[in-house]
Amino acid sequence: MPFELPALAYDFSALEPHIDARTMQVHHDGHHATYVANLNAAIDKHPELASRSVEQLLADLASVPDDIRTAVRNNGGGHFNHSIFWTVIGPQGGGEPSGAAATAITDAFSDYATFKAQLKAAALAQFGSGWAWAYLAQGKLTIKGFANQDNPISEGGVPVLGVDVWEHAYYLKYQNKRADYLDAWFNTINWNGVNQRLAG
Repeated sequence: MPFELPALAYDFSALEPHIDARTMQVHHDGHHATYVANLNAAIDKHPELASRSVEQLLADLASVPDDIRTAVRNNGGGHFNHSIFWTVIGPQGGGEPSGAAATAITDAFSDYATFKAQLKAAALAQFGSGWAWAYLAQGKLTIKGFANQDNPISEGGVPVLGVDVWEHAYYLKYQNKRADYLDAWFNTINWNGVNQRLAG
């Protein structure tokens, strides 16, 4: 079954003023849709892979045939990352974490302020395109930057909250001011979506 672009659960304008509608439209309908199309084109060359989920493909890239491995890594990663991204941001977002997210953050970082500072630092430190991910590693929340569309699943981690720092995620509104984008992005975090990811 071909991979599909997930629909947004909110309007493109729902994250304004933090993330503008045009950026959301281009990001979802342009970039994410292209990752899905390119991933499907790669899998079409090897129908025996069609039954695998994107998570299975990314977790075992060594088993993906050489001629499509890079395409699956990049486009499968893009599809996987963005599919999570849309669910952990949303309207009326931001504020302090609650539920399982609050517990996991306190256990690993003592408080939300420390977690927020470390996630922002990882996002700022990511040279060029990539992501900063908060993810479970051996059951404990940790933070790390990943290049391009790589993600924690390839290292056995469980992605929980990721911030996209590819320029397409923020350049129309923030240009080269990545720090300003990140400060705004924290106001869009959907803690219910994060808690659902923690619940598995």
